[in-house]
Amino acid sequence: MTPLMHPELINDPFGDPGVYVDFLHDRRALLLDLGDLGAMSSRKLLRVTHAFVSHAHMDHFCGFDRLLRVLLGRPKRIHVTGPAGFIGKLEHKLAAYSWNLAGESAADLCIDAHEYAGDRLQTTRFRFSSGFTGEVLPVRAVTGGVLLDEANLIVRAARLDHRIPCLAFSVEEKKHFNVWRNEVADMGLGVGSWLRELKQAVMRGDPDDTEITVQWRENGEMREAIHPLHVLRKRLLKITPGQKVSYVTDAGYTPGNVSRIIDLVDRSDLLFIESPFLHEDADIAEGKMHLTARQAGEVARRADVRRFEQFHFSPRYEGQGERLRQEGLAAFSGREVAGAADKDRKRAL
Repeated sequence: MTPLMHPELINDPFGDPGVYVDFLHDRRALLLDLGDLGAMSSRKLLRVTHAFVSHAHMDHFCGFDRLLRVLLGRPKRIHVTGPAGFIGKLEHKLAAYSWNLAGESAADLCIDAHEYAGDRLQTTRFRFSSGFTGEVLPVRAVTGGVLLDEANLIVRAARLDHRIPCLAFSVEEKKHFNVWRNEVADMGLGVGSWLRELKQAVMRGDPDDTEITVQWRENGEMREAIHPLHVLRKRLLKITPGQKVSYVTDAGYTPGNVSRIIDLVDRSDLLFIESPFLHEDADIAEGKMHLTARQAGEVARRADVRRFEQFHFSPRYEGQGERLRQEGLAAFSGREVAGAADKDRKRAL
């Protein structure tokens, strides 16, 4: 299966947290957290349509200015979502600059800022053309933590406790489509943008008799054919469950947090999870409301994820990144010392 989502850490595990999720064959990407974005090219940032911010500590939100700088002067809309109180913090960032020349530009950058509070999503729109003066939009009810629900993509959030509200996220492809290229050739067709339109028609649930216009270039000439949707779907597409990528950071190992994390990231294909501390420093982790590497691996194992990647290593372990990784992997595989695991489980009960 050729994956649709291509997620990667923005910085090394000792750097600011954040994940960039690129989408194959689509002109878009998502950001999970907005820490230091200095390593990201402008080309990549211009693909971003949505950014989801766990909380407004500096190492998770300072990169908003970099993103803003790249997007200014472009006719683009971006959605930025965070926890309760987030809109006010974003508004203050925008207010820190002077926008007296805003009206002289025809390119109108639009930022829709959302905050997930309770069971609702509050939204304020900020436009460059108006000097980023906020326009309050209608409140939307949120069910099951769903922040974004598109034809083939769903983003969920869970509220965690970091002594302030902190969000964890899952990004899930509803269905995955593989195209049988040999069948395309057997039907006398050629590949082209019509394959994307075919997938979108299937995702929308269009009627079986919907006519799909197939256009492709062959020997320098445009070719065209028309086929009903059900024929193309049956012959050309293999439909399987989609990918699931999850992101967890800045959460203490408490019963509530562990339960909510497991519910959110259950059976993820890839889980990005913080591992700031070695378990020998579990008391420090508890005091700072963070996970140890062992706790991260244990949570990943209990959530039955296929693979997990650790990040947000504390600088106190500079040069010891492999120790953190191995401790997490041992817990994930069930190789941790039984007594220590039992002690951890009691801590989370």
